[in-house]
Amino acid sequence: MKKIVILGAGESGLGAAMLARQKGYAIFVSDGGQISPARKAEMERLGISFEEGKHSQEKILDAELIIKSPGISPMTEIVAKASLAGIPIIDELEFAFGYSKGKVIAITGTNGKTTTTLLTYHLMKEAGLDVGLAGNVGKSWAGQLLEEDHKWWVIECSSFQIDGFVDFKPTIAILCNITPDHLDRYEYKIEHYIDSKFGIFKNMTLDDQAILFAEDALTIKGLENNNIRASTLWVSALEVQKAGAWTDGETLTYAIAGESVSVPVDSLSIQGKHNLLNALCAGSAALIAGVSDVDLMLSFQNFKNAPHRMEQIRELDGVKFINDSKGTNVEATAYALASYENPLIWIAGGVDKGNDYSILLPSTEKVKCLICLGKDNDKLKMAFAGAIADIRETQDIAEAVNWGQELAESGDIVLLSPACASFDLFRNYEDRGMQFRVAVENLKPKAIA
Repeated sequence: MKKIVILGAGESGLGAAMLARQKGYAIFVSDGGQISPARKAEMERLGISFEEGKHSQEKILDAELIIKSPGISPMTEIVAKASLAGIPIIDELEFAFGYSKGKVIAITGTNGKTTTTLLTYHLMKEAGLDVGLAGNVGKSWAGQLLEEDHKWWVIECSSFQIDGFVDFKPTIAILCNITPDHLDRYEYKIEHYIDSKFGIFKNMTLDDQAILFAEDALTIKGLENNNIRASTLWVSALEVQKAGAWTDGETLTYAIAGESVSVPVDSLSIQGKHNLLNALCAGSAALIAGVSDVDLMLSFQNFKNAPHRMEQIRELDGVKFINDSKGTNVEATAYALASYENPLIWIAGGVDKGNDYSILLPSTEKVKCLICLGKDNDKLKMAFAGAIADIRETQDIAEAVNWGQELAESGDIVLLSPACASFDLFRNYEDRGMQFRVAVENLKPKAIA
């Protein structure tokens, strides 16, 4: 019986353990932290051996295969030792791929991949296709395969997950964009991060389809050292494409499989220039998969984006309150700021990840006030001193929201888009977003003078 060790007992780790058990492997789960009571209870019910708070070297190095949580760095001592011992180390998606007969649409990118993934799945599901959703969003792929397979799977892939691919082969792969992120994992070399992203294409053939963004500089740079064997389609916000999709700001046009499909931009349920590119990518994949032009247009209209990403919480006294807590890097916040022509009250801050805030300066002309929400706001304040007239700071999200209401006039937008991680004041970006929602929902209409 083949021995498999699962490193990490999160969503992907538990899913992989359960699928491996079903397939008859001997399983041992090791988590260096604490495992949630619910997951421990499930493993005990299934008779899966596990440990928490440590990694027992003797048991782990006795494995014939290791399935590693994407959040565990390859430089972690036990992972490095396993690698030196010649033990294959893969990702949960790689393991699940071997047990699915479905075609895969794999989606990666520094920004926009979650929206593109959810939108692609929505377009296909609404059109009646047999499709599942997995990867870096929702439930683990391995865990879902315990119950059912689908003809298509739409899978969001982080660079960390891609690093664990061996045979994983998409039928359609989308690279939304590349901007510097997670460089501490890649020896602070952007070239290594680019190569990781391009790993999504490595097993594809001419019969498969790769979709890339024509105006993304680091994607173009990646093509210098990475050969894509799949047929390539381009999406563009500037130029008409012979094979691919483009937008002039008023219409999305798709030239896919010899057919031309046009969708009015004002029929989309999501806003912002970046979401036009997400819609170009998602629509292209959906059309390749067999979604009709009529279904495409209808489904664009009723799509709801993921929580915490450009999510309108409420409109009160003519002021819209937007939750973009998932905007945890500068590029994501740049997209958010550029999405609105209205005057903004901007709430930002948190754990700085070496941010270059100068990227945001061109988008701050419409910002009436910057509310810094964090324990250390000095860098943020210095970056926008002189560019934004009113800068204040707080460690209380309710106070930030109250200030937003106080300062905003009808037609303005109060935007939470932090450009930073959340761990100084919150458990994670979801916690930050939920606390923002609660604070907004607790607001009362302004008294009429």
